[in-house]
Amino acid sequence: MQPEGVTRIVVDDSRAGPVCGPAGARPGASCGPGMDLPPELPEHRPSGGERRARFITISDREIRPLYGPEDVAGLDAEEDLGLPGEYPYTRGVYPTMYRGRLWTMRQFAGFGTAEQSNARYKYLLNHGQTGLSVAFDFPTLLGLDSDNPRSEGEVGRLGVAVDTLADMELLFDGIPLDKVSTSMTINAPAAVVWAMYIAVAEKQGVPSEALTGTIQNDILKEYTAQKTFIFPPTPSMRLITDTFAFGAERVPQWNTISISGYHIREAGSTAVQELAFTLADGFEYVRAGKAAGLDVDAFAPRLSFFFNSHSDFFEEIAKYRAARRIWARGMKERYGAKDPRSWMLRFHTQTAGVSLTAQQPENNIARTAYQALAAVLGGTQSLHTNSMDEAMALPGEKAVKIALRTQQVLAEETGVTNTIDPLAGSYFVEHLTDQMEKEALAYFDRIEALGGVVPAIEKGFFQREIADAAYRYQRQVQSGELSVVGVNRFVEKDRARIELMKVSPEVEGRQLARLAEVKAKRDAGAVRDVLTEVRATARGRGNLMPVFLRAVKAYASLGEIVDVLREEFGTYREPAIF
Repeated sequence: MQPEGVTRIVVDDSRAGPVCGPAGARPGASCGPGMDLPPELPEHRPSGGERRARFITISDREIRPLYGPEDVAGLDAEEDLGLPGEYPYTRGVYPTMYRGRLWTMRQFAGFGTAEQSNARYKYLLNHGQTGLSVAFDFPTLLGLDSDNPRSEGEVGRLGVAVDTLADMELLFDGIPLDKVSTSMTINAPAAVVWAMYIAVAEKQGVPSEALTGTIQNDILKEYTAQKTFIFPPTPSMRLITDTFAFGAERVPQWNTISISGYHIREAGSTAVQELAFTLADGFEYVRAGKAAGLDVDAFAPRLSFFFNSHSDFFEEIAKYRAARRIWARGMKERYGAKDPRSWMLRFHTQTAGVSLTAQQPENNIARTAYQALAAVLGGTQSLHTNSMDEAMALPGEKAVKIALRTQQVLAEETGVTNTIDPLAGSYFVEHLTDQMEKEALAYFDRIEALGGVVPAIEKGFFQREIADAAYRYQRQVQSGELSVVGVNRFVEKDRARIELMKVSPEVEGRQLARLAEVKAKRDAGAVRDVLTEVRATARGRGNLMPVFLRAVKAYASLGEIVDVLREEFGTYREPAIF
């Protein structure tokens, strides 16, 4: 049965075109490489005994025919690997890993109105999902109310529309927030949306101390990849450190940031760029927290990460193992963290939306399964598996259930959860892990030479590196050096017809009507008073989270609160990068 306001349409994928631009996929959408490529390209067959002149990863890393003991001669098993749950956590952050507890199974979901998304969440929970992951629409991501002229045509399209606490109440109606972990993918206005979530929990009788989940809240990668920034870097970092302090005191089980490499990779970076740029951002947040007067061990245990799982199987596994080791060593040796929880890099993974293709969309089921396996063998703490139809639309119910079942089959039938870090000791994997660590550290040196992360953003360093990598990858696909099944290999003339979900235009009208009703019924004087308090706090040095909480409880809208911050903090304009 279809949710209200959603229709099913049948699309011939021969008419499908790219849905991503130079900066990568739009939030809530995926795009496949080379959708406009010509018919099948010829194989590269040199005259020698091997079928390709070069064997490379998706990141253009050359792979030798064979790896042996000489490739790990410098590996110190105790110093570089250790045991699972022990420093430097290369083999995993918990002693028993999936023998003790499986990863959290999340499906990124949200569309239309809060009622429609609530129905999808209940559907997923009823089919075995173990955590929620909220996708917001573009106006919400940009701190705009649905009645803002800039929101026209985008309300509820690529995620759920949330204007006021009333929407958040409907979004989680009937979902016990003390029993469900929730991840919310939002950045510039993350603190305000988190305040709404806390307020909903209080209305359910759930204390903030009992809440578990994550807000993405990672503004640095917005400037380099996804581009849903609002404010300049300095006030944006203040909002983040305010959430660190508030969370440590009031919401101690909540991850107050999810430092995201996912969007960096979706924008076209290599695996090592994703690794290096993500961890550089993470260390920048640690420096910001310390500069704000916070003890590193008060907030660092609640920092989490979010990585992409792309199609090059071993490269992805090595990336996760290197990430844990780099983070542990940096936090202990450079930033003086004493609490072992501050050394542990815990991460969520999403399979690669950018790898999905509109051609032969059922192939995306297989792609997603292999990518999910890489994430699990790499030691992820939670996982989202993309749906086969995401190159063309938001996922439909059938597609999203298949994606969820992919995780469940992986967990219950394959046996990969029976032992911890089964690839440890592999000559190839250990060599690749070590190489990725060295290359990431070299990137850190380049970033420091530019003055740090924010100056490097302002100089366009990250943007140029990602753009160059994306261009190289696309050329390799177009030349046939890299294969994409159904696009430049095993191409079919007959195009598949697949049902897609389409959000009804009526959704926007219903959302506007609800927002108008909330504004008419609330105490206008109380809203004016609390917005004045937001302004005064923004001008001063106090923590903004308590006043955000008071504002949302008065049903001040997201747009009204963010507009005050825009006036006080200003807005950011990205420099032109050539």
